[in-house]
Amino acid sequence: MDVEIIRLTYPFSVRPAAGRQALAIGFFDGVHAGHREVLSKAVALARRENAAASVMTFDPHPREVLGSGERISYITPLPDKLEQFATAGLDRCYVLTFDRALSELSPESFVREILLPLGVKSVIVGFNFTYGKQGRGNAESLREYGRGVLDVSVIRPIVQGGAKVSSTLIREMIHQGSMDRVTELLGRPYRLTANVVPGLGRGRTIGVPTANLAPTDRYVIPGNGVYAVDVLIGDERHRGVMNIGTKPTFADDPQEPTLEVHVLGFSGDLYGRTVQVEFLTRIREERKFPGVEALVAQIRLDMEEAARVRR
Repeated sequence: MDVEIIRLTYPFSVRPAAGRQALAIGFFDGVHAGHREVLSKAVALARRENAAASVMTFDPHPREVLGSGERISYITPLPDKLEQFATAGLDRCYVLTFDRALSELSPESFVREILLPLGVKSVIVGFNFTYGKQGRGNAESLREYGRGVLDVSVIRPIVQGGAKVSSTLIREMIHQGSMDRVTELLGRPYRLTANVVPGLGRGRTIGVPTANLAPTDRYVIPGNGVYAVDVLIGDERHRGVMNIGTKPTFADDPQEPTLEVHVLGFSGDLYGRTVQVEFLTRIREERKFPGVEALVAQIRLDMEEAARVRR
């Protein structure tokens, strides 16, 4: 299903597409199980009210504007987030530029100058939603400033394994390499998109050719280790073994972690291609081997283990 994408910057230079709609609001990094509840409520209300089902997200992350200039890594960079929105049954997505002007907007002005001109009838937010200058706005202020116009629904947290599903928790699990848990929290495997770039070609010389990957965006990168993955190449899906780390068997000096994947049963040339990698499970930690033969023997075991992993 196609979603109408509307990019907005405050103050509006022209009146944006509006109309009666149920609007989910949030940053939605990850579009995880909790976010899905918010989006599903918006779709349900829209269908009941004969309105458009809409979502409003922000770009970039507010911390990039309000913090010390830090560059944020994302579970779902904006293109991935929009792709996930398209699977949620939504009709429209507003991408609101988060800049200094927006950050200074009071909660009341946010309602009066952004939400009401869009023709919003229902607003759906998560339990911890805040907005407006210094995050002073919340669900109660939405009700106060939208009295008589806005119906506000708050979605309770989703609890899995005794923990609230949150983007923060998912980031922690990705950093730890706990990809099985990440899949549970997201409701799907964690995926990143990457370009295949030239490497040292060492994998081919030892009989295990690998594709060196450069992520296309600022993804949260899983912790160092060896992973069973699925590699999407065009319309084809292949099982693979990915190594994230510094390849200590070949270098004693620390270096920046690299991402390389061996695609099982694939013999074509991937240089210059764009692929997607879905992380299924962490097979083992990265470690230094006494020599190339021992490393290759372990890689063969890793390949067998990856082939056995069920999606």
